[in-house]
Amino acid sequence: MTTRFTTVFAVFVLAITTAIRADDPIEIGSRRELFVDDYLVGSLDGAKRVLHHPTPQEIVLTHDAPWEGSGSGYHSVFRDGDLYRMYYKAWHLDVSGGKLNSGAHPLYCCYAESDDGIHWRKPELGLHEFRGSKANNIAMASGKIGGVNADPGHPAVFKDDNPDCPADAQYKAIIRSRGPRGLLAFKSPDGIHWSPMSDAPVITDGAFDSQNLAFWDPVRREYRAYWRIFTAGVTTEKVWRPTGHRAIRTATSKDFLNWGPHADLTYEDSPSEHLYTNQTKAYYRAPHIFIGFPTRYIERGWSDSMRALPELEHRELRAKAGLRYGTALTEGLLMSSRDGVHFQRWNEAFLRPGIEREGTWHYGHQYIAWHVVETHSAIDGAPNELSLYACESYWTGNSSAVRRYTLRLDGFVSVSAPFAGGHLVTKPLTFTGKKLTLNFSTSAAGSIRVELQKPDGQPIPGFSLADCQEVFGDELERTVTWKSGSDLAELVSQPVRLRFVLRDADLYSLQFTE
Repeated sequence: MTTRFTTVFAVFVLAITTAIRADDPIEIGSRRELFVDDYLVGSLDGAKRVLHHPTPQEIVLTHDAPWEGSGSGYHSVFRDGDLYRMYYKAWHLDVSGGKLNSGAHPLYCCYAESDDGIHWRKPELGLHEFRGSKANNIAMASGKIGGVNADPGHPAVFKDDNPDCPADAQYKAIIRSRGPRGLLAFKSPDGIHWSPMSDAPVITDGAFDSQNLAFWDPVRREYRAYWRIFTAGVTTEKVWRPTGHRAIRTATSKDFLNWGPHADLTYEDSPSEHLYTNQTKAYYRAPHIFIGFPTRYIERGWSDSMRALPELEHRELRAKAGLRYGTALTEGLLMSSRDGVHFQRWNEAFLRPGIEREGTWHYGHQYIAWHVVETHSAIDGAPNELSLYACESYWTGNSSAVRRYTLRLDGFVSVSAPFAGGHLVTKPLTFTGKKLTLNFSTSAAGSIRVELQKPDGQPIPGFSLADCQEVFGDELERTVTWKSGSDLAELVSQPVRLRFVLRDADLYSLQFTE
C-alpha cells in the first residue's frame, strides 16, 4: 500500500510540476524569434501560420565538365568572410541496355566559389589528375586519402566556428568510408587540402547512402551530426538490405570524433515519409533554431499524369533499369527544431518541382543545398535576401545544374491575416532590450498593432492596443511605437504576453533589441 501511495503521489507531484513549468514564461532575452514553429504561439484567431515558397532565379552553375556529369549534386554552400564556398559531388549517371551505369569516372568532391553568391566559378586547384591533367576543381577523389579509404562523393563541408578550433582544422567534413561502413572525420586548414582526423569511421550505425552532415552549434557549444538511416534496415559487412523508410538520425560531440548517444528524429503531426536528405543547420540569424530542408522522396508509379510529365522517353528508359528511377519524384520540405531531435515539419512542399519543363519532375530534382546564405537583392535599394540552391536535370542528360532561389530574410513562415483581420496572442514571455522590432509586410491598406499584456491578458497601461501606433509597410526591422514612444525598459524581465492585431499583413519574426 505504501509503495502504491508513494507512486501515485510521485505521479501527482510530477503532473503539478509539469503544469507549473508549462505556465512559466518563456525567456527569449534579445533573441530573434521566427514563426517556423508554434513555440511562441498562445492562440490564433482569424490569423494563421503560412508557409512561404522560394522564388526561382537563374542557373548559377552547370556541371558540364568531363569530371562532373548528370549525377552531380549534394551541394554544401556557406559564406566565408567575403567569399562564398560550394562543395559538391561530381558524378555521371546514364542508362543503357536496361542498366544504370555510373562508371564513367570515380566519385569526386569538387569546389566552386563566388564573390556574391550569384556568379560562381570553378577554380583550377591542380590537386588531382583527370585524364592526364590537373587543370580541374577536384578537391578530393575517391580512394586512399591520408591513409584511409574514403568516398568523398557525398560531401558535407562547413567552416568551423568553434573558437577553440585549431588552425589546421578550420574546415571540417564527414565523408563516407569505403570500408568499413561509416562516416570519417576530415579536416582542412584552407578548405582545399584535406586530411583524415582518425583512422576509422567515427559514426557507424546508419545507412549513409545520402548527404550526411555535421556542424558546430554555437548556442549549445557542441558539434551535431545528422545522417541517413532506414527505419528497419539490415546492414552487414557484405550485404545491405535496407527496408522501411528512409529516415534521419542525430548525435552530438564535443571534439568531432567521439559522438554521444544517438537519437532518431521525431516529428510533430507529420506522416511517415521517405526523407532522402536532411540539410539541417542552426539558422544563422537565430542560431537557437535548427532549420532543415529534407528531400521528400515518393514513388508514384505509372499513370496518365506520370506519362504527361517532361521527357517521357528518357523516363521510360530509366524505368527499365528500375521502376523507381523513372517514376519516383522528389521535392524540398521545411522543418525546424528547438532541441535538434524533435521537429515540426511542414507536410506541404516548401520547394515544389515547379512548372513543367525539361530537367524537372524527376528523381533527384529539387535537392536543396546545405544551407542558406545571405546575398544582395536584384532590386536596387532593397535589403539583402536569402539564397537557396537546388538541383535540376539530374541524370537526364550530360550534366546537372544548380538553380538559385530567393526568400526574404526570416521569410520561411509568417503569421498572416486577411483584410478582415486576425489576432495572435503569444505565450507568456520575458525579454531584455528596450524596443520591439518586427520583420513584417502589409498591403497599403493593411496594418499591425501590438498590445503588451500581463500574463492574465490584461493590457499594460501605456501599451494597450489603443496606445499603439499603426505599423504598415514592408521592412525587415521596424520599431513598434506607442503614444509614449518605444522604450520598454520598465518591462524588462517581467512576464508579458504580446497581442498582435493584423490586417492584410504578414509577421515573419520579432526581436527585442537595445
